[in-house]
Amino acid sequence: MPNHHLAPVELSAYRWAVHCCSYKLDLSHKPDRAVALFEHESAARYFGGLMWPSTFEVVDLQSPVGAGQ
Repeated sequence: MPNHHLAPVELSAYRWAVHCCSYKLDLSHKPDRAVALFEHESAARYFGGLMWPSTFEVVDLQSPVGAGQ
């Protein structure tokens, strides 16, 4: 049953994807999936910096380059 207190999610609003980039430390051989999506770039960069200060990357999903990832 849907919760009427929660607004519907508009996926197109979440433009910024954060990747932990474990490949940079040779911790994985598989492509890194996005671990979080954000509406604002600043929030994505803040989150990535807190979680993985030296390895994270933020990808713009609406740019021609980011959309292919």
